[in-house]
Amino acid sequence: MVETTRTAAVSPDLLLMLLADARLPTSGHTQSGGLEPALLGGLPEDGVVDYARTRLATVVRVDAGTAVVARGLALAGRRTDAVEVAWAARTPSPALRDASRDLGRALRRLALRVWPDAPALAELRLVRTPCRPRVVGLLGASLGLSPEQMARLVAYDDAQSVLAASLKLVPGDPAEATAALVALARDVEAVVTAVADLTDPSDVPATSAPLTEAWAQAHATAPRRLFRA
Repeated sequence: MVETTRTAAVSPDLLLMLLADARLPTSGHTQSGGLEPALLGGLPEDGVVDYARTRLATVVRVDAGTAVVARGLALAGRRTDAVEVAWAARTPSPALRDASRDLGRALRRLALRVWPDAPALAELRLVRTPCRPRVVGLLGASLGLSPEQMARLVAYDDAQSVLAASLKLVPGDPAEATAALVALARDVEAVVTAVADLTDPSDVPATSAPLTEAWAQAHATAPRRLFRA
């Protein structure tokens, strides 16, 4: 059996890179950041970058704020149930809540396998279907990541998921997708600025994107699709 990772000996920067790696076995390849339903719903093919930017200004702030607050609660020795309730109230679409909890379940499994003794992860043994940002926040508390790193991780992951999915849905040059991700750096940092100081579940932003929610709901019953959401 592989020896369990000892987080105290691992640089937080390295751990951040690990969690941001698209090859992490957390079922991320099944998600398009809502791009597939958006394209099916009428988003023009040349609107992918604008779509990613809109997500960063809306639904991603909800997830990033949730992760930041969950981290703070865990470090204070408090459970994070209340922040998940706040997240769910700000994520009206059942399809998007289900997709996030699928990803959260996969990340939960990975977290408990790699860092089974981390105190901040103990509640995950009792919560089997947490939303993904809740698990990200608990990992941040366990691994010594800052609120800024938490928010940046959530924002980067969403943008790279959208742009990676675009290469399957709207075939193009991977170099262009990478350039687009770099071009979104300022928008990613805007997310960090907006949520890094949040401390209470009631502080989580309520920046919704109704059309994204509607596209996701329609996509949930689509008979043919590459991605779940």
